[in-house]
Amino acid sequence: MAARAARYLRAAVVAAATLAAAAAALAVFVVMLGPAPSGEDLAFSPAVVDRDGRLLRPYATPDGRWRLRTTVDGVDPRFVALLLACEDKRFPNHPGVDPLALARAAGQLLSHGRIVSGGSTLTMQVARLLEPRAERSFVAKLRQIVRAAELERRLTKAGILNLYLVLAPYGGNVEGVRAAALAWFGKEPRRLSAAEAALLVALPQSPEARRPDRSGDAARRARDRVLDRALAAHVFDPDEIARARTEAVPLVRTAMPMLAPHASDAAVLAAPAAATAAEVALAIDGRWQASLEMLARERAHALGPGISVAIVAADNATGEVLARVGSADWSDASRAGQVDMTIALRSPGSTLKPFIYGLGFEDGIIHPDTLIDDRPVRFGHYKPENFDLQFHGTVAVREALQMSLNVPAVEVLDRVGAGRFAARLRQAGGTLVLPTGEAPGLAMGLGGTGVRLSDLVMLYAGIARLGTTVALLERPRGDAGAAPPRRLMDPVAAYYVASILRGVPPPENAPGGRIAFKTGTSYGYRDAWSIGFDGRRTIGVWVGRPDGAPVPGLTGHSAAAPILFAAFARSGRALTPLPPAPNGAVSASNAKLPPPLRRFRRPGSEAGDPTGGDPPPRFMFPPDGARVELTADDDGATDPVALRVAGGVSPLTVFVNGVPLADTPPTDTREGRTFLFKPDGPGFARLTVMDARGQADSVTVRLQ
Repeated sequence: MAARAARYLRAAVVAAATLAAAAAALAVFVVMLGPAPSGEDLAFSPAVVDRDGRLLRPYATPDGRWRLRTTVDGVDPRFVALLLACEDKRFPNHPGVDPLALARAAGQLLSHGRIVSGGSTLTMQVARLLEPRAERSFVAKLRQIVRAAELERRLTKAGILNLYLVLAPYGGNVEGVRAAALAWFGKEPRRLSAAEAALLVALPQSPEARRPDRSGDAARRARDRVLDRALAAHVFDPDEIARARTEAVPLVRTAMPMLAPHASDAAVLAAPAAATAAEVALAIDGRWQASLEMLARERAHALGPGISVAIVAADNATGEVLARVGSADWSDASRAGQVDMTIALRSPGSTLKPFIYGLGFEDGIIHPDTLIDDRPVRFGHYKPENFDLQFHGTVAVREALQMSLNVPAVEVLDRVGAGRFAARLRQAGGTLVLPTGEAPGLAMGLGGTGVRLSDLVMLYAGIARLGTTVALLERPRGDAGAAPPRRLMDPVAAYYVASILRGVPPPENAPGGRIAFKTGTSYGYRDAWSIGFDGRRTIGVWVGRPDGAPVPGLTGHSAAAPILFAAFARSGRALTPLPPAPNGAVSASNAKLPPPLRRFRRPGSEAGDPTGGDPPPRFMFPPDGARVELTADDDGATDPVALRVAGGVSPLTVFVNGVPLADTPPTDTREGRTFLFKPDGPGFARLTVMDARGQADSVTVRLQ
C-alpha cells in the first residue's frame, strides 16, 4: 500500500510540475506576445458624407485598401443573424474560445488526417485579422486563443463584432462588410436580400477562391451552402431562400460612390488628418446632388461636344452649400471634367446688372417705375450697345432690367460710380477680378470682369435675404451659429430688385412669377449664366467650354435658364415665397412718383444745356461719414436734424434710406436750402438729394 501511495504521490507531483511548467511556458509565451492589439490604430478609408450621413465619396487607404467604418447598427440584422448561425452560434456566451468547436475540430483532424475546420470563433478570427499570419500551425492557433481571451477582456461583444465587420476580407483590396456591399452590390449593407447576405457571409471563408469577378461558380456554390444553413437556422423564410437561389451572382465589381467629387476632394485636402480619422461631413444634400449631377450630364451632352455645366445651390438663411456640381462629368476628359467650374473665373455677362440697379434704388435716383432712355450714348470712347444691336426708346427701369438692356444699366452705373459698385460687391464678399493694372470701369456692368459662380450665388442670395450676404459654407453650420452678415444693399432696394427679377420671362414650358432669376451671356458666346432664387434657396448655373472657346448661339436664356428651373424642380421641395415688402418700399405708378423719380436723366442731358447749367445739388451738412449727435426735447422726443443743400434745380427731393422725405418746404439761407429730418433713432442713414434734372448727391452718416 505504501509503495502504491508513493507512486500516486510521484505521479501527482509530476503532473503538478508538468502543469506548472506548462503554465509558466504559457505565461512566458503570453509575455513574449506583447500587448494585444484592439484595433485603435486601424487605418480606415477617408470618407466624405452628406448632411444626413449618406456616403458621397470614399477614398482608398494609403496602402490601397477599401475599408469603411461601420457598426452592427449600420448592417442588416438578418445578415448578422446569418453570420452568427454559420460562423459562431455560441458567440454571445463563450469567453472568446468555444471548447465544443475546438473539440469538434480536433476530432475531425484525427478522423480525416487533415484540418477540416479550425474551430475558430469570431473573436479568434478578429485576433487573426488584427495580427495576420500566413502559416496554419498549433503555435498560430494558440496565439489566436490567447489574443481572443485578451480581446474578450478588453472589449464588449458588440465591439468585437464591429471589428469583424470592418476587417473581414472580401477579395482583392476590399475589407469589411460595408466596402463589400458597395463593391459587389452598389448599395449600403443596411438592407440586404437573402442572396446578398449569404454571399457576404460566404466570401470571407475563402475570399480569393470565391471572388465573384474571378470565380463566379465557386461564389455561387458557397452562397447556396450558406443559404442551406440559413434555412436550417430559420433566418429567412423558405420562399425567400428559394428566390435567393435563382438570383445571379455579380460578376463584376461596382465602382465606389463618387458624388460631389470636386467638393469631396477639396474637403479631404483641407482636412487630411480629420478625413483619415473620421468621416468628413459636407452640407450637401446627397439625393439632390445626385439628381443635379445627372441633370448636368444630360444637358451637357445635349448641348454638344466639349460643353460643360456647373451648378451651385445654397441655403439663403445659412449659406450652406446644398449641391455643388463642378462639371458635367468628372471622368469625361473631353469636357475637362476634373476642372471645377464653380470656382473658375469667368466673364459674368449681364448677371451683375441687378446690383447696379440695387445701388440706384438705394441712392434714391431711380424707382422700378422710373422712365429711362435706351438710346445711343457715348461715355468718352465707350459706346455700349444692346445684345440685339437695337434700341428700345423710353422704358421703365423695371423693363430695362427684365429685358437686360445694356445702355440703361451703364447709365445707372455711371451715376452710382463704378468704383463704388466694385467696392460694394467686394464688401459683400464677392470677388471681382480685373486685368492687371486696370481700374473699375463702366464695362464691368456688362461683363468686363472675372467672377466665380459660387460668388454670384452668394451675392444673389443676398438679394433674397433683403440686402445682406453670408459666406457660403461647405460644411454644416451645426451649432456654430450664423456667420456675421455683410451689407450688400438696403432692404428696400433688395426688395425692388427681387420683385423685378420675379417678373423676368421664364424659359419655354416653365412656370413664371415664382422664381426670381437673371440670365447672362458673355462676349463671344463663351459663358451662359442663369442665377435664381426663391425665399429659401439660391441656385446658379454656368454653361460653356472650360477652355474658353466660343460656342455660337450659346445664351443664358436658351442654355442655362432651363437647367436652373429643372434644378429647382428636382429639389424635392415646394418653392418658398419671397420675403414681403419691407417698411419704406413704395408701390406707385410713374405718374404718382415724386417729380425727380419720374424720369432718369444724365446730368446736363437737357437740350441746349450741354454743360448742365446750374451746379448739381450738394450736401453742405452733414458731410459724408459724419457722426451726428441726436438731441431730445423736454418730452424725450428726438429733435429734427437740419440738412443743408447747395445747388441744384428746384424742386429738390430728399430721400432717407431710399424713402422720400415728407413734403416740407425747405428754408432758404445764405448757405443754401435747409430741410428738417426727424430720425427714428440712432443708427446709420443714407441721405440723397435729387433736383429736377435728376442730378443727385448722397452721403452716409451715423446718428448717435
